[in-house]
Amino acid sequence: MATNEGPAAAAEARGKLGRMVFGTMAAQVVATAARFGLMDRIGDGERTAAELAEECDADPQAMHRLLRALAGLELLTEHQPGTFSATAVGALLVTDRPDSFHSFVRMFTDPAMLRAWDHLEDSVRTGRPAFADVFGTDFFGYLKQNPELSAQFNGAMSQGTRATAIAVPARYDFGRFSTVVDVGGGDGTLLAAILREHPALRGVLFDTAEGLAGAAETFRREGVGERCESVTGDFFRSVAPGGDLYLLKSVIHDWDDERAATILRHCRAALPGHGRVLLIEPVLPPVVDPATASLTYLSDLNMLVNLGGRERTRADFEDLCGRAGLTVTAVEPLPPPNAFSLIEAAPV
Repeated sequence: MATNEGPAAAAEARGKLGRMVFGTMAAQVVATAARFGLMDRIGDGERTAAELAEECDADPQAMHRLLRALAGLELLTEHQPGTFSATAVGALLVTDRPDSFHSFVRMFTDPAMLRAWDHLEDSVRTGRPAFADVFGTDFFGYLKQNPELSAQFNGAMSQGTRATAIAVPARYDFGRFSTVVDVGGGDGTLLAAILREHPALRGVLFDTAEGLAGAAETFRREGVGERCESVTGDFFRSVAPGGDLYLLKSVIHDWDDERAATILRHCRAALPGHGRVLLIEPVLPPVVDPATASLTYLSDLNMLVNLGGRERTRADFEDLCGRAGLTVTAVEPLPPPNAFSLIEAAPV
């Protein structure tokens, strides 16, 4: 419903809506910078548009226009006409930084992630993911058919997990357990961080062969290889036995309620009486709070169009755990800017 706000407020509203509409274009500008490797080429210094155009085999004027757009998005600073350096935001696209977001940007701007979004309206009408209609198979099946994209996805998940891996080890009492099984833990970024901070703990990393591709290197780099093993499997059939803590980060939101409950049932079946399941997921408030990161709601729709999963409220998690023979005992949000919460569940 229109309001009677003044011209300044109306202009601000138009500007906000305009930025949203142009958001897809902004994402492609960032994606193109990543594909050209511009931040690696610029490094800590200053480079000219002409130099970068020559190195990238690009049209000089078009490269200058791209660089100006990146400066407008605050990834670069233009010091004098045609001369640029990276900002702190842009430097996150440098590939060899420990906190690099390069793979994350490449994955979430890849056609494999974006094309189904063209069919968001269809998914809203049907409640079903559009990915299979576009690509002829489900999301993870498509990754399996495309090893290079699968590696990029693994890198993106690792980069997206690093901030959580810094926060989690000190926010939960891992010391009361002996063996943590990280279900769907990918390259082990989170599990390695937990084991590093809790030297008496042993770990099991459980995932598909594709998901585990980078695990050995992670464990070697973090010095925890002697206390961790990798187990290949399918969590829709079972999970690795022997743990008294089953950890699942960004796994449950990939799946609809029935398949998510199946994963949790398998964790419950392997759990001893004193054991726990620890989910690390965003927890939506019952009513949208403007202070809540809007990215969580975009992630929810990404789950809809690409995977068929969803983000959930605390009540949703309580219902889901109840269907699996578990009861939620605690929900603790991680400190900002993390959008995740620790959701602990115990056997009923």
